[in-house]
Amino acid sequence: MSAADEGRSIGKLVAEASGQMSELMRDEIALAKAKLREDVQRGKKGGSAGAVALVFLVLAPFPLTAALVFWLRNWWDLPLAIAFLIVGALYLVIAGIAGLVAKREFQRMPKPDIGSSAKESAAVLSNVKPRPREGADEGDRLPA
Repeated sequence: MSAADEGRSIGKLVAEASGQMSELMRDEIALAKAKLREDVQRGKKGGSAGAVALVFLVLAPFPLTAALVFWLRNWWDLPLAIAFLIVGALYLVIAGIAGLVAKREFQRMPKPDIGSSAKESAAVLSNVKPRPREGADEGDRLPA
């Protein structure tokens, strides 16, 4: 059965298909907006939770340090000042080891060779010759 048999012309079918395509596009855009809104909400929640975690991560070493100091004082019966010195020295040793590891890792990284890259670019650009545009008249060309 053809479109003519149903009483609809090709123009009406094309118009109907065009309308359906427009509706489909609007629906797809609405769906994309809804997904984007949902992703933004999740991002806000994740960012907020991360900020709270960061605050507690930054604040945690202080009471833990105090607890370690008082544990040293009570366990080994050390004066409070000596316990603080031991904990401070321990932190300096940890920082020194971490610094040495970082230095070693940074020294292993390959250094960028900017000079050879610039020379290579200059060599490539020196071989480039301007080509006239297609369809340009002789009068449109710049003198060489």
